[in-house]
Parts: sequence; structure tokens; C-alpha cells
Amino acid sequence: MDVSSSLSYNSAMAYKNLQDFISDLEKNNELIRISAEVDSNLEITEITDRISKELGPALLFENVKGSEYPVLINAFGSYKRMAMALGAESIDAKAAEMEDLIDWGFSQMRKLDVLSFFPKMKWARLFLPHKVNNAPCQQVVDHDPDLRKLPVLTCWPGDGGPFFTLPMVITKDPESGAQNMGMYRMQVFDKNSTGMHWHLHKDGAHFYQKYKERGEQMPVSVALGGDPAVTYSATAPLPEGISELFFAGYLRGKPVETVKCITNDLEVPAQAEFIIEGYVDPSEPLRKEGPFGDHTGYYSLTGDYPVFHVTCITHRKNPIYPATIVGQPPMEDCYMAKATERLFLPLLKKLVPEIVDLNFPLEGVFHNCAIISIRKRYAGQVHKVLNALWGLGQMMYTKMIIVLDHDVDIQNISVVMWKVFNNIDASRDLILSEGPLDVLDHASPRPRFGTRIGIDATRKGIFDGHEREWPEDITMSHDMIEQVTRRWKEFGLD
Repeated sequence: MDVSSSLSYNSAMAYKNLQDFISDLEKNNELIRISAEVDSNLEITEITDRISKELGPALLFENVKGSEYPVLINAFGSYKRMAMALGAESIDAKAAEMEDLIDWGFSQMRKLDVLSFFPKMKWARLFLPHKVNNAPCQQVVDHDPDLRKLPVLTCWPGDGGPFFTLPMVITKDPESGAQNMGMYRMQVFDKNSTGMHWHLHKDGAHFYQKYKERGEQMPVSVALGGDPAVTYSATAPLPEGISELFFAGYLRGKPVETVKCITNDLEVPAQAEFIIEGYVDPSEPLRKEGPFGDHTGYYSLTGDYPVFHVTCITHRKNPIYPATIVGQPPMEDCYMAKATERLFLPLLKKLVPEIVDLNFPLEGVFHNCAIISIRKRYAGQVHKVLNALWGLGQMMYTKMIIVLDHDVDIQNISVVMWKVFNNIDASRDLILSEGPLDVLDHASPRPRFGTRIGIDATRKGIFDGHEREWPEDITMSHDMIEQVTRRWKEFGLD
């Protein structure tokens, strides 16, 4: 892989901050400014939901009732804007770049100890976060913070209150000192406290348990806004030990600038719009949080979660508040999920090499359905692939996996369903597996645990125990296809 050419391409496309991205959206007719007064309580959601369902532009609400800060929403809400956020011409172009990197990396791993692979890559230093002493995100410092001054959205009528929906939550492992950045919704309880909705499998929750065992307060900071590649990286399902800020540096081709917080020791993105500093005290009782209109299209129910206490809010001069809404798909988060699908497919193919393609349909809300195509060569291979996928990180929550042959266009849902409806025998091809499920899955009898299903819609042969001849798909001959294509204008059917 030519790493230098990759760097120069990325560097030319990197955004300095969120407002730089907004300017580019506007130049490309991908953003509308709305000057009429709007309410952050439900009204912004209703407006944005209509625009999102119509595949409309990003929206910048410049006059939000009760707040001096504009709200940016739907900024990632199309394939084009998602590609722009990644500094690429298309999501597939960025995925191809990732594939080149992964191919190069795996070739190098044959020569290096796996555990020392990333530290030994000389070029990796180019993407490590770069610390600065003065940062735009600290141009204004408020030691008497009041979250109610921010235009935090109450998205849906059944929500338990207003929620931060696009926060980059930064925590630190008390043992190793390594930082993590994840995206967990945060319900505003009062002027200086919120819920911290991190699920058990998230690094933030893992660190929380460590602080609890040590009897120590846990420093937490929340960044809002910045280069969109940084925001996306907070959602990425990275392998354990890979820093989100390092990954963001790779995506943008430049290191992410960080600055030390004022009231804790965490390093945060220097180009963020807002930084909310504080702590979680593991000795405190958990607090009820929710309900919340979630990305599944249903309300997630109330649950007990830690409380985040705010000690300080800093922000740049004239900041913009970034938000998103989730609900019945398609919505903005769908395009972030599809970017993850494309970017991480090359890594998935290295781990499960028979995989050809992957599709997380929008209606499956990412963790409820995955469609894959494979090159099948031997008996039990579909079972092997299913078990491999259910054993991989967040793929363990995938409630339904549909497996098809390598030559099936799995991006065409009509074709997929045709194959599923015709190619299965229920006793042989429906494969059940008990295991972990996402906490947002409301259909399982028990929280976070239930039955997953694999559907084998591949062709069957003798090694599958299929005693009859398998029929061929009906297709036209190539000669006739070419002949009709040549004569098409003669038929007057255009």
C-alpha cells in the first residue's frame, strides 16, 4: 500500500471543525438555514423527520426558542453527506482505501507480533492525537454551568425529557490510562446533571466498574461538534485497544488536536463546539432514565443508569449545537450505520474469509438483521459462518442473519427475499442460537438475552444432504440480451 498517497488524499479533504463542514455543505447545496423561531421541544423533531424521510438536506435552525445557540441536524443524513463527512468522494471510495490499509496491515502482521503491530507502524504516529495548550473549545469558560441554556432536544412525546443525542463521551481506563470515546445518549435531569446511558458492553461501562471497585470518582467529559470524522469515530465498532481519536486521525489524514480539560485530566477534541466537563460517582445510587424514542423505531423503556455531574462547560465563541434524532427508519443514523457497514466489511472479510458482501438493511436498525453472501464449498459452512459472526464484538447482538450465495446481489432486497422465500426448508435451514441481544431489543422474553436466528438461503447440494437436483435460476442467454440491447431504440420503449 502506498501510505503517502493515501495521506495526501485524506489531508486535502479534512475539515478543521464543524463550522468548516457547514460551510462546505452550504457550498454544495446540502444545507438549508431556517431563521423562523422553532422549539427544541418536539417541533425540531417533526420538521427534521419530514425532511429526513424525503432524503432532504441538513438543517441549521438559527433561532431556537429559549437558547442563543443555533442547532445543526441531519448533517449526516444522506450517502453524499456521509461521504463528505469522511472526506471522500463516496463511502465506497473510503471503504476501498480502508481495504488497501487492511490488506497491507495483514501482510505485515505475518512478520510482526500481533500485539506490537500498531505501535511498530511508523506511519501510525502521523495519526496520533496532537496536544495543544490553547483551543477554540475553551474560548469561553463557564464555572457555573447550566445545561438548560443549551437547546437540548426533547425528541418524541413519550420521552422522559430532553436528551443529548450526538455526544462524544470521553472516559479513561483507571488502570492503563487509555482514553475511550463513545456515543451514549444523555437525559438532562437538571441544570448540572444528566443520565449516562452506557450499555454493559461499552468501554465506558467497563471503566465505570473499575472505578467502582477502586472506590474512586470517574472523570467524564463530553464533546459536542468538531470535525464530522471525529463525531463518526465515536460510533465506530473499533477493535478493543484502538483509539477512536487515532481512527479519526486516519479518516481525516491529520491528527486530531486535543486539549486538557479545566476541571479533570481528560484530553478532549480542541476543535469541538462545546465541552461539558464533570464526573460520575460510582458510589451514588443509579437513577431512572428514559423512556426514549430510539433508533429501533420504538421507545426504549426506563432503566437505572449512573448520573453524570457537570462541573464546567466550555465552548468556542458563537458555537453551534449539533444534534440528531432517531426513530422509525430511514433517518440520519441509518447513513452512519451504512458507512460502518462499508468501512468495516474489509476487516470482516479478513476474519471470515468466505464472506463476499454484507448488507445491514435500514429496516433492520443495524443489530436486528444482517444479510451476507458467501462462497460455499463444504458441508456446515453456513453454520461455521453464523457462529463466527455471532462471536465477533457487536455482531453478537445480530438477531437475524440471512446467508446467500456469492453471486446473489444482496443489496437488492427483492432478490434477497425471492431467494429466502424459495430456497429454505424450515427443519434444515432455520438455525437457532441462544446468546446476548442488544438491550434495546424489546421482543426477547429476558433483557439482553434471547434466541437469534440464521437463515440458510444458499443453494443446496449433496454435501448438504439434499437428495434432489437443485434447479437453475431462469436467465436469458447473453447473445439475446446483447441483441435486444442493440435494437432497443427500434422498439420505441425508452
